[in-house]
Amino acid sequence: MDWSIVSDNRDLYLSGLWATVQLSLAAIVTATVTGLLVAAVRTGRIPVLAQLARGYLEVFRGTPLLIQMLFIYFGAAYLSGFGITVFGAALLALTLYQGAYIAEIFRAGIEAVPRGQWEASRVLGLGRVRTFLSVILPQTRAIVLPPLVGQYLSLIKDTSIAVVIGYVELVRQGQAVIDRVGDPGTSYLAVAVLYFVICYPLSVLVRRMERKAVLA
Repeated sequence: MDWSIVSDNRDLYLSGLWATVQLSLAAIVTATVTGLLVAAVRTGRIPVLAQLARGYLEVFRGTPLLIQMLFIYFGAAYLSGFGITVFGAALLALTLYQGAYIAEIFRAGIEAVPRGQWEASRVLGLGRVRTFLSVILPQTRAIVLPPLVGQYLSLIKDTSIAVVIGYVELVRQGQAVIDRVGDPGTSYLAVAVLYFVICYPLSVLVRRMERKAVLA
């Protein structure tokens, strides 16, 4: 392996790394908000909305992210007549797909809080929304944080799928280096190392959270 290839093309790798980080951070925020809203609806008292939320989960958890991303970028634009940017399509696909999994994480956390907390809040005169935000969510946080961070790891790795619609992220820049100088082994190894650099701190964080949860 010729490691000079990596140093000579570091600008491409760093550009791809930054694009991956940008997409990952944006998708983490939007998928978390989506998941929390869907979980709130699923655990709410409006059957119609709960069924719609369930349908969303079944669709997006039951189909591959690759197909969803292709459909959003090519199919939806064709059907609606309106275009969408590559970044927008990748972000929307990741949000909907990962949001479905994050919703189940939040739902499990919400349902783990004893029902007595809802009843006690009602006795104190708190409305359902106020109870959810001020009483239930703070208790849910400790429960959902380890699996939630683990899901973020999956999300970061899923950003590589955006290469199929032309998003110039880390994998695409690695391919550009291969097209320029060859040596796919070195280039893909460099890409793998950069993904590891992003994901390893989160992996350590998950292990520490799980260890604290066991000790607690």
